[in-house]
Amino acid sequence: MQNILSVLSQHEPLQHAACTQPVTAGEVWLVGAGPGDVELLTIKALRAISCADVVVFDRLVSAPVMALIPETALQIDAGKSTRHHTLDQGEINQLLVDMARLGHKVVRLKGGDPFIFGRGGEEMQHCQQAGIICHVVPGITAAVGCAAASGIPLTHRDIAQSVRFVTGHTRQGEPDIYWQGLAETKQTLVFYMGLTHNATLSQKLIHHGLAASTPVAIIERGTQPTQRVLIGTLSTLAMLAERHAVASPALLIIGHVVGLHSSMQNHIQQAG
Repeated sequence: MQNILSVLSQHEPLQHAACTQPVTAGEVWLVGAGPGDVELLTIKALRAISCADVVVFDRLVSAPVMALIPETALQIDAGKSTRHHTLDQGEINQLLVDMARLGHKVVRLKGGDPFIFGRGGEEMQHCQQAGIICHVVPGITAAVGCAAASGIPLTHRDIAQSVRFVTGHTRQGEPDIYWQGLAETKQTLVFYMGLTHNATLSQKLIHHGLAASTPVAIIERGTQPTQRVLIGTLSTLAMLAERHAVASPALLIIGHVVGLHSSMQNHIQQAG
């Protein structure tokens, strides 16, 4: 820790360090805002945000992270949910290019990590095709942040030798997944955007061989002060979500590692 602090002390203050190099042409920064806890933001992300001219943000970016945006920066809401899109993806892609062409330093602020179910790859491609410099600042993805905040290890030598990040929602709606592969033993499944189709997810996994008694965790608003963790089994997943009126953002963790969750944390709620 002392070595890290000594290195940081030799640099300029964080709020100014990223601004010392003049930008002669506009550029785009795809910045991961992490799962919600502002203290999980990386130093590089903080520097990029603090010197932005324009910030195009998603709905999953937490209020404490949003509070770091300079008052002088133009803030543009590009939030998307299942039933409502402020801007569609094509409009977001072009907006980043247009703002950069005006000479601005544009920060595309995304919950979690830009390259894990954040469509950052599409935005980067569009910028590159338009000749716009595009930087990427990784963030702590929801699976890692929410699991740690809930005391659930994603891997464990005796229980899970691999972990899979799976989208629970596709462009067509219900996920189109190789279910048989997901039903293999000794792995952890993490479903992003799986709340809407949780009943289908559980039914498909059980049908393809995953035990109905497999432990499941629903993590709502992970890493944030209002975080809620519900523990059940694969067969009770849909009932658990309905009974407790779980709302997005929520992450699903499926596997025997859930049985190792930190039950001593007073914000964890046990449920059958």
